[in-house]
Amino acid sequence: MNIDLKEMTQLAPIFRELFKGYHLSRSEPEPYAQLSNLQDQYRALFKALGFELVCDPRGFYYFVPEQMGAQVNKTAQRLALFTFILVEHLADQGRDPLAVLDGGSLGRDELPALLDKYRDLFQQAEVTTQDELEEKIIRRLTQLGFAEDSNGVYRFLPPMHRFLDVCLSVQQDRDLAASLHSSDLPLPAPELIAEDEDEDDIILIEEAAAEEPEEDALARAIAEEKELEA
Repeated sequence: MNIDLKEMTQLAPIFRELFKGYHLSRSEPEPYAQLSNLQDQYRALFKALGFELVCDPRGFYYFVPEQMGAQVNKTAQRLALFTFILVEHLADQGRDPLAVLDGGSLGRDELPALLDKYRDLFQQAEVTTQDELEEKIIRRLTQLGFAEDSNGVYRFLPPMHRFLDVCLSVQQDRDLAASLHSSDLPLPAPELIAEDEDEDDIILIEEAAAEEPEEDALARAIAEEKELEA
């Protein structure tokens, strides 16, 4: 693979966002367009750096974590649970969950009723107040590229399909379990970039970031590619 770094004019911002766990979609037009046009080159470069770039055909890109800890990523679990709650809530209202979670929106004013209706489930995710719901779930969704906050209206972006896939899979499994008279199945969650459970910062590649700053990692990857081309 011949990588022309001169063409990769968005390399720095693309790497910076993916490195901290962000999901790039059409909401970031310039980086997204370049990733789409130079997809193979970016995948090869990032592979040399040790990252796997996932190019989802539904319109978003993200890094696969190198490894997951023994415990389930708490944030991923919360986001998966929130998506499952939303799917049920919207269906109960007669709204199409897919239409809302695939480019649609949810108003901030809908959160109190949602929290009250599913209080027991939210408590399992250590969410008991609207402030905690906004801080631990909504803010994470926006920070990781799953949604945008427009003055209290939350618009969902294509990466939400990662959690919708989980919901559809769980529903199919529960239908099967019901036919076999089995108990409820646990809710799985997509693997996100691992976070430090003792910190409440944005989900980052914590260990990698501590060992090597993103600028150094990017510079190293570029140097390695130039050596391969020489």
